[in-house]
Amino acid sequence: MSIFTSSLPDELLSRLSDYSKKLGLPKNKLLENALNIYLDHLKRSEYISSYRNSKEDKDILSMAEEGMESYLNQLEDETR
Repeated sequence: MSIFTSSLPDELLSRLSDYSKKLGLPKNKLLENALNIYLDHLKRSEYISSYRNSKEDKDILSMAEEGMESYLNQLEDETR
């Protein structure tokens, strides 16, 4: 594990300390959990943005439709 040093505004550090005590978690674990949640949120936002951008791309829509048709055909074959 690597060591990371940073500075935080006093109010934010105070809130972090309060929640650390309430939850019985060390501050570094609380920060680690919060950062993981935030980074996952950013990743989802990237996916949403890419899907929104691709809705205008005719080639991507065509590939998606072809893939869905193939998937539905596989489902039909399995149910026979």
